[in-house]
Amino acid sequence: MQVDYPTLAKTIAALTDGETDTVALMATIACEVHHSDDRFDWTGFYRVAGPDLLKIGPYQGDHGCLVIPFSRGVCGAAARSREIQRVADVDAFPGHIACASSTRSELVLPVENGAGRLLGVFDIDSDRPDAFNETDAEALARILSEAFRAVP
Repeated sequence: MQVDYPTLAKTIAALTDGETDTVALMATIACEVHHSDDRFDWTGFYRVAGPDLLKIGPYQGDHGCLVIPFSRGVCGAAARSREIQRVADVDAFPGHIACASSTRSELVLPVENGAGRLLGVFDIDSDRPDAFNETDAEALARILSEAFRAVP
């Protein structure tokens, strides 16, 4: 099953219309995205919880790592660089943090509010190698940008 991104974007927009609470937005988005495609084994957020520190936020799937420093892993790289990280083979990523041994590929997007403040990262793991493409990255970046633009 491939994601129908136009429908997913409309659904998330309808569910989150007028919402500015970060946790409520994250919980809703994690749920909707997780159930939109069977490639997605773990779908969730890591929130900025201090200087150069991420802590787990709302997610769907098995347990995730509780704390990730900006200096480690794919999530840390996305937070540090504020650039999308699309990793076809996590074992080839220097400093990858194996929160789940089944993860083969990963897509992590920085999450900012409308003023450009980093709120966290959105992490999707797959047990399939090279599971994510540029369409996934671009469509999810648009969804996140729209959803979090009004967050203070």
